[in-house]
Amino acid sequence: MKATIVTIGDEILIGQIVDTNSGFIAKALDKIGVAVHEMISISDDKQHILDTFAKLQNQVDLVIITGGLGPTKDDITKHTFCEYFEDTLVVDATVLAHVTEIIEGFYKRPITQLNKDQALVPSKCIILHNKMGTAPGMWMKKAQTVFISLPGVPYEMKYLVDYEIIPKVVCEYERPYIIHKTILTYGEGESKIAERIEDWENNLPTFIKLAYLPNPGRVRLRLTARGTDKELLEKSIADNVTSLTQIIGDIIVGFDEDDTIEVVLGRLLTQQKKTIATAESCTGGKIAQMLSAVPGASNYFKGSVVSYATETKIKVLGIPEELIQKHSVVSAEVAKAMAISIQKLMQTDYAIATTGNAGPTKGDADAEVGTVFIALATADEVVVHEFNFGQPREKVIDRTVNKSMELLQKEILKFV
Repeated sequence: MKATIVTIGDEILIGQIVDTNSGFIAKALDKIGVAVHEMISISDDKQHILDTFAKLQNQVDLVIITGGLGPTKDDITKHTFCEYFEDTLVVDATVLAHVTEIIEGFYKRPITQLNKDQALVPSKCIILHNKMGTAPGMWMKKAQTVFISLPGVPYEMKYLVDYEIIPKVVCEYERPYIIHKTILTYGEGESKIAERIEDWENNLPTFIKLAYLPNPGRVRLRLTARGTDKELLEKSIADNVTSLTQIIGDIIVGFDEDDTIEVVLGRLLTQQKKTIATAESCTGGKIAQMLSAVPGASNYFKGSVVSYATETKIKVLGIPEELIQKHSVVSAEVAKAMAISIQKLMQTDYAIATTGNAGPTKGDADAEVGTVFIALATADEVVVHEFNFGQPREKVIDRTVNKSMELLQKEILKFV
């Protein structure tokens, strides 16, 4: 079963907003065995919408459209729906009552004609009740294709997908099983991993596909199995993950989308009842942001000092000015001093400190652009690592964050 997702709105095409709706819808469809064939963003133009509908007709089973269902004149999706399906708009009493309750009951203001027009729907459509807003979803079928129109407001769209569309698709269509398993790795690049697992990859069953999803410092390996025998798919995925772990277990840090490195670290720190703090310069608090984003992080993450300026390193962290003058602000000595200082300040078991020259200019540092020092303090010692992550600036920062997480995880795993 195939689907196409269509987002309507000039604001997307001019870069004013980022389309997050398509990703949410795609994940929801994937979980029930519906393969997304393509994602399209089109303008608020009636002919463009009609041409897109005609192009997709009978090419896919589902077309899910978001956007263009508001009360203003520029929201034309309903009228275009009517034209494509040779239908007319009628007032739906249930939708009108719902809109009236929201406007007069919740917002405590008189309902306008624009509000009432939200209850106008094509006479042939199946209405998808929008509990979170005034614009209903619409389900219409022509020949072999179902067209579903949803509001573009994300929380309204999400409600309709979760509580109206997915249950209806599950009930009405037979679908294959699609099972994913994501393996999160740290410390080696895509090409290096590919070399190590080449024989394993070549021996995967034909119904299992492997995808490499690289980011700076980490690579996700996603296994996808498709078929009608769920038990066979699950067993095969599990067996192949086991054999993969035997090959690259040294760089695997977690599994599935939720097992990010920060989640893994949080789990390890909680299990060992250890704490951590960070002193960040070139990373600007990104390590602290990642660590603190995990629910329950207050149990192990005690805080951070973003000592971006040299003055802050001296006044807040207490780094001796003469140390900085002697070795430069980007140096192993300063990184070590930062780690020791934040560890003492926060009284933690571990501390990470970063100082580097992310560019594009050298600033206060003597080191070449791309040079980074990461210090990791434990109860027994402080180890400093030097890297050159090149350019551009964003790459240097991201790789520093990821490498810091990797170094911390390797240290913690010594005691597992």
